[in-house]
Amino acid sequence: MKTEFAFTIRSITLDENYHPATNTRTTTNFANLARGEHRQQNLRNALDMIDARFNELASWDNPHGDRYGVELEIISADMDLEGCSEVFPSIEVLKTYIVDRKTNQRIEGIVGNNFSSYVRDYDFSVLLPEHNKNKETFTIPDDFGVLHGRIFQSLVNSDVYKENFSKRPVICLSVSDSKIYQRTENHHPILGFEYEPNESSLTEQYFKKMGLQVRYFMPKNSKAPFAFFFFGDLLNDYTNLELISTISTMETFQRIYRPEIYNTHSVAGERYQPNLKNPDHSLTDIVYDREERSQLAIEQGKFVEANFIKPYQAFLEQYVADCA
Repeated sequence: MKTEFAFTIRSITLDENYHPATNTRTTTNFANLARGEHRQQNLRNALDMIDARFNELASWDNPHGDRYGVELEIISADMDLEGCSEVFPSIEVLKTYIVDRKTNQRIEGIVGNNFSSYVRDYDFSVLLPEHNKNKETFTIPDDFGVLHGRIFQSLVNSDVYKENFSKRPVICLSVSDSKIYQRTENHHPILGFEYEPNESSLTEQYFKKMGLQVRYFMPKNSKAPFAFFFFGDLLNDYTNLELISTISTMETFQRIYRPEIYNTHSVAGERYQPNLKNPDHSLTDIVYDREERSQLAIEQGKFVEANFIKPYQAFLEQYVADCA
């Protein structure tokens, strides 16, 4: 009998009244914003930044720069381990919707955008450090990311995903500070100039096991390129408004969490290497504890190890073998 996961999808609106669910990863961008005494103002400011950036990029037939608004939903996918009578939170992403105030339409945007995963916490914060403990040379385990990749592809190919979403996900992440990016002549009207890295990053290799390709683009008036992970054809499978919804949402998060790259006083040139110690940047007015976020990633990785990886090791090994 083939081992499988059954997925359940839940959604909750991300607005200024959002409170994280008990099983939401506390390192998640939006959950981090929604904590502390400034939580409501944090969320309000972030959502205002998203709307402003969207209208800046969607400037046609938009003379006053206020035609559009962006609404966000947090999409949570839970795994039901068949035969184990257990449900485990697996992946959280964001779904965008575009509100056209001129036509009174609510247009479906892109699912993906932000990407959160408990198993990824385990891989990067527990498994990888343990694998390299007391080693002089950093190495990657042979099966690193395989389980996570199988879970993600099972979700995207599942009936429940296809019933809820009309297109496959696009995930937008920060560029790596250990790589050098070279601007090319390729220019997209929304995504901007394409950049190419000098070598593949560990994140790129990890997402490849999820079935995702990557391209790097710097939209108009952005300070640095972004990594766009996708299936299919990024430039032709999505509309301009869909792409703008992802750019405006994820650039806002990166300006908050990576101001040394995305809220700098200078713009990436033809040859660009991100610098997380760049002093020439401004902070947003949004409160964020980066150090706490790193500590929580380790705690959550250990939670996964204790409650998912070890108890269901035999099931998971069989699941990976069946997928292969």
